[in-house]
Amino acid sequence: MQTPRTVSDTKRAFYAAHTRPIHSIYRRFIEELLVELHLLRVNVEFRYSPLFALGVVSAYEQFMEGYRPEGDRANIFEALCRAEELDSQQLQADAASWQQYQGWPLQQIIEQLQSEQVGAPLSSLKEDGKYSRLLAIGLYGFLQQLAGDLTSNLNDTLDQLAPVISLPIEKVKRDLELYRSNLEKMSQARSLMQELVEQERKRRASVEPAPTDRIDTSSDAPA
Repeated sequence: MQTPRTVSDTKRAFYAAHTRPIHSIYRRFIEELLVELHLLRVNVEFRYSPLFALGVVSAYEQFMEGYRPEGDRANIFEALCRAEELDSQQLQADAASWQQYQGWPLQQIIEQLQSEQVGAPLSSLKEDGKYSRLLAIGLYGFLQQLAGDLTSNLNDTLDQLAPVISLPIEKVKRDLELYRSNLEKMSQARSLMQELVEQERKRRASVEPAPTDRIDTSSDAPA
């Protein structure tokens, strides 16, 4: 019988796949996501779904926005998926499949969910299974794509969806309130980091000696 992997095993696999240093304000998010995904995937009630995929991709893209060097973002995501034994291409494809509803009004979504035959990926909103914060984030990412960005009056939107989806709405509200608060804190941290970088650049420019003009005296040398 195979011994279940531990959180430490998952972290080691990640850092073996991505060996470059990660900035401290992003590293905390990455390590928390590693732990969250690990604990979720070892749970026997876990079921992969397009909503889960959208949650993972949305959380990653929103928290890692502005990461430098930009080319490392894809490498970090790939290492994250490899450590969690997830298919990164499938995750991204399933997350992208929600774009087919871009611009739809909420009422049209509700009518689709009320119909007897609901196609994928929308049907994953009605699936029973273990609830996780990433499902709530997936729902949030989905609502951002709809007409008028339905996250501006989030609780009202969730109340309208409650009768036609399987997610526990009160838990979703609490998780998304914390999620949006953390996004705001990350945005503030990025702004502060950028200000510090700019201040350091100006400081260095002010202390660097200005280039001096040299007079060519070679013509004055005796013949």
